Amino acid sequence: ACSTCHDEAHFPNTLAVPAVKFPSGAVLTFGDGASANLCMECHQGRESTVSVNNAIGNAPDDTVDTSLRFINPHYFGAGATLWGDEAKGAYEYTGKTYLGHHPHVDAGQTCVTCHDAHALTINTQLCAGCHGGNTDPETIRMGTTDYDGDANTTEGMYDEVNTMEALLLTAVQKYATDTAGSPIAYNTNSYPYFFIDTNGNGIADPDEMKSSNSYASWTPRLLRAAYNYQWVQKDPGAFAHNGKYILQILYDSIQDVGGDVSTLT
Repeated sequence: ACSTCHDEAHFPNTLAVPAVKFPSGAVLTFGDGASANLCMECHQGRESTVSVNNAIGNAPDDTVDTSLRFINPHYFGAGATLWGDEAKGAYEYTGKTYLGHHPHVDAGQTCVTCHDAHALTINTQLCAGCHGGNTDPETIRMGTTDYDGDANTTEGMYDEVNTMEALLLTAVQKYATDTAGSPIAYNTNSYPYFFIDTNGNGIADPDEMKSSNSYASWTPRLLRAAYNYQWVQKDPGAFAHNGKYILQILYDSIQDVGGDVSTLT
């Protein structure tokens, strides 16, 4: 409704939101009264590094803990992705260093710079101004680093992230079978998303996607990686919101569950 964002008593003024508190406890802002702060009130996810650590406590990394459940970060946490390490929406591994907010913020760009506030469409002409006339965000990249190890240094950041996502799911499934002792399958459209892969085919089949078959053999290490996989799935624009931060998150998740990162950057 209009009143979600607009002050009805002083229409068309937007509601005054000087800063936004994120699930990690961080308080962030595009500036006092910036209308894009309103976007972050909802688009921040509902979990964080802090809540995942609180749930795990001191449990051993590779021991199945029956008290653990999958922690769903919720949907479209773009605000937290955009602010990276400052928001800590995705799970950040202890001892690692992560990028903060995306350089777009330094350029004065906010949610409503790139997205139409009402239609939510993307202002692709803004992309073109800085990216050589390119109006397709999925094909944009800066630099020639081969992050995903596929020897393609011209594909967009979108494809770099997609390949890493697939590698993480493969690593999660191998770890679940080999270490947690129970095969796991995922479906992005069926809560609670991770299920016991009863036939071991790597796919969440219709007869497996039911609450009574939700995955239950969580170890702390598996939970952290699964949380990050879900984070990226539920922020489909993560490649643009803060692509390099997301690649760091994916790389560390793959590495932590024993995946091969020898060809990755």
